[in-house]
Amino acid sequence: MADDPVEPSQADDHDTSGLELARSIARGLAGRTPRAGERRTSAPGTGKRRRRSFRDAEASGAHPDDRDPQTVDATMGRFVREQGWETELRVHGVFSRWEGLVGREVGQHVKPESYADGRLVVRTDSTAWATQMKLLAPDVVRRLNEVLGDGTVDVIDVQGPRPPSWARGRLRVKGRGPRDTYG
Repeated sequence: MADDPVEPSQADDHDTSGLELARSIARGLAGRTPRAGERRTSAPGTGKRRRRSFRDAEASGAHPDDRDPQTVDATMGRFVREQGWETELRVHGVFSRWEGLVGREVGQHVKPESYADGRLVVRTDSTAWATQMKLLAPDVVRRLNEVLGDGTVDVIDVQGPRPPSWARGRLRVKGRGPRDTYG
């Protein structure tokens, strides 16, 4: 099949634009120096062979950049910053070390519940501790802002204890139920 002569009609129909395009590109590149990472077999004008580099032009250089492997810590930090979760994560980190920030005695009776828009909601285990926490709130706000950054916590909303539910059980009470604070 390769030995078949090319018919004159096929030779006339052959499109040489691809070949001409390649030649014009080669002519255009003939006088320029290669970019970093491109192959070159000899230094210009020396005839000496150079080491071939198989890195592509977008390979990383000597200094770290975004294309290099990243640590999980750096990747998660960038993700948190992009999502705008920095403040919320710092505040919820305070939740885990609450007792160390407000003191052991207060931390045993007052627990943080939620944080949104500068408002920290805390729940106490008795009405006496709710009153005490309302008195301590300005000092706790100041201490939290020292740890989290100025203006992170504006207000502490103190909630008293949750009463037990009287809606279930054999001895269910109809109506409002007993009026005790359970504290």
